[in-house]
Amino acid sequence: MYTIAELYDLTETYPEAARYLVDFNYPWEALKGIKELILKIGETLPEDEFDHPEEGVWIAKSAKIWPTAYLGAPLIVGRGTEIRHGAFIRGSALIGDGCVVGNSVELKNVILFNSVQVPHYNYVGDSILGYKAHMGAGSITSNVKGDRLNVVVKDGTDEVKTGMKKVGAFLGDYAEIGCNSVLNPGTVIGRHSNVYPLSSVRGTVPQNSIYKDRGEIVEKW
Repeated sequence: MYTIAELYDLTETYPEAARYLVDFNYPWEALKGIKELILKIGETLPEDEFDHPEEGVWIAKSAKIWPTAYLGAPLIVGRGTEIRHGAFIRGSALIGDGCVVGNSVELKNVILFNSVQVPHYNYVGDSILGYKAHMGAGSITSNVKGDRLNVVVKDGTDEVKTGMKKVGAFLGDYAEIGCNSVLNPGTVIGRHSNVYPLSSVRGTVPQNSIYKDRGEIVEKW
């Protein structure tokens, strides 16, 4: 099972978020406190760099927000980040610097590290995406099982019960997800790994790997 330290460069998020994350071993353990974390960080953000247009919302002055985007609280949008037309941020979204949240993208209860790109028709919920992670057009994180039972994270024969019904995916730094792929509840993608387009991924993909199909994961050379 990959730990937070093995998945993420904690210097590529807000310092307060890094201090929060180091208190946990596995990334899904951090999901429940994202809302409170955002509100805590927001109160510390410098007024000369961040606007505070409404309760629970902080937007970097250098961010570009297109007019049809919905920005639900609590929310922080980092420096130089772009939120494009039709984006639907439902709330509890901590978005780092230099990110792209594209057209018709929906976010809910997430941490996006710096330079994350979710640029076209993505759903990302109850998930954490590492530095420079990228989701191709139409790829989504599924965060609820069809049987509505609690999510279990699997890595080979190892299993960890999360005790939660809503758990999305955890992408390590530089992870690349192909277009129209589905990351099933509790999916973990290791650092520098790629997922082929049109994939349905379940469980853990090792770092420095290419996911081609179920049972066909090859090491990068």
